[in-house]
Amino acid sequence: MVSKIRSLGLGGISGYEVSVECYLSGGLPSFDIVGLADIAVKEARERVRAAIKNCGIKFPVSRITVNLAPANTKKAGTVYDLPVMLGILAAADYIGPLPEDGAFFGELSLSGELRPVTGALPMALAAERAGIAKLFVPADNAAEASYASGVTVYPIANVSQLLNHLDGTEPIAPVEPKEPAPVYPQTLDFSEVKGQDNVKRALEVAAAGGHNILLVGPPGAGKSMLAKRLPTILPDMSRVEMLECTEIHSVMGLTDRDNPIVTTRPFRSPHHTISATAMAGGTSNPRPGEISLAHNGVLFLDELPEFTSDVLESLRQPLEDGQVTISRASASMTYPCRFMLVCAMNPCRCGWYGHPSHRCTCSENAVQRYHERLSGPLLDRIDMVIEVPALEFEELRDKPNAESSAAIRERVNAARALQQTRYAGTGAECNAYIGSKLLDTYCALDSTCEKLMKDAYDRLGLTARSYDRILRVARTIADLASSESIERQHLAEAIQYRTYDFREGG
Repeated sequence: MVSKIRSLGLGGISGYEVSVECYLSGGLPSFDIVGLADIAVKEARERVRAAIKNCGIKFPVSRITVNLAPANTKKAGTVYDLPVMLGILAAADYIGPLPEDGAFFGELSLSGELRPVTGALPMALAAERAGIAKLFVPADNAAEASYASGVTVYPIANVSQLLNHLDGTEPIAPVEPKEPAPVYPQTLDFSEVKGQDNVKRALEVAAAGGHNILLVGPPGAGKSMLAKRLPTILPDMSRVEMLECTEIHSVMGLTDRDNPIVTTRPFRSPHHTISATAMAGGTSNPRPGEISLAHNGVLFLDELPEFTSDVLESLRQPLEDGQVTISRASASMTYPCRFMLVCAMNPCRCGWYGHPSHRCTCSENAVQRYHERLSGPLLDRIDMVIEVPALEFEELRDKPNAESSAAIRERVNAARALQQTRYAGTGAECNAYIGSKLLDTYCALDSTCEKLMKDAYDRLGLTARSYDRILRVARTIADLASSESIERQHLAEAIQYRTYDFREGG
């Protein structure tokens, strides 16, 4: 007899429907799984056999063939344990017909309990697209899967509980999704930052428009401290953004029962020893990298010149396109990676170049070599370069009386709302991503601003890309001021954010 069970699989960060077909026939007892299955899928034979026996059910003595369709797509992981087991029980007439609009996935323990798997949300969204109405998943994955609207999710703790539900003796209550609400850490707030008002203003502009920013200053000036507090002033995430981030984090195993969905913008801070593969994504089975994990959030690179050149150059194309394509012999995957690049660096190796105390021990050649680690094309993709000066003794002694992150975030949300209304239907979500046509329409300059821009272009040696980025930053500053047009003071502030001279240390 042949049974057919609906299940789901993962390809990159997207789910797809898989049909698990089980056939029991005469002949010498055997158990084969076909359909381009990897080692973890083939090992399901032993898990399924032990789980069935430990649930008090006699394992059928037959030639068992399990096919995972479509057979030309590689199957990986342990998600097929549960549907394989149910297919065998249905083919052996141990259980009645399964619901045609239901799908199953989950990893089995040897005792018959259900263990969580990665990628629950992408598979639940695929179930919704496939018209599946009922989804049976491990209890630890249920909260995450429930955020797929249009699918009723049933949490399964063990096989006996599922079988009792299927025969109607003990129905399982479906999971009701909770409304996601952002929770910001109380230990990170801009009100704790002493001084650095100009840097906080620059970070507010960067957050409002989604602009890339580089902080340059001596050790202990507060560069990392400010960067780590940036997520607390970023605009609130929409439900679509939450689901996009959760899909990526779920595939990488970064969600759990207590944190089933990403509600605040990601903040990724990889160490400078990271490889290009770990940054952009890859391995033989292409997986998302740090830039994709930072999607809709922040990628913070501390000690920027210490990163290897291949890692830094791997960022250039994703910064422009908002996505990265990873090609390997086994597959080619495209992952989203629209993130804010936030970097921090010292002005030289010792960190004190240009400081009034003259404590720098680096030669001019050493300073030049230090700066040459950063390529011009990469720096050209950074919208704002901000000097973070060392704090004076009086500033350290003063008790902080600065604005809280909540107050700054309120202004950022208001500015971002203007941008979303302005660019509705264009595909651009904020000023940092608008194209040339939108630049001409919404970043037009009057004659006074044109003259100021021409002087800056000639004096600073700007490129066409940096010219566009200054206009985008100026548009953000105007939005924070609730101005419909870019005025001279808005443009002057935007130009100021690109005047840092690496050769002079300021």
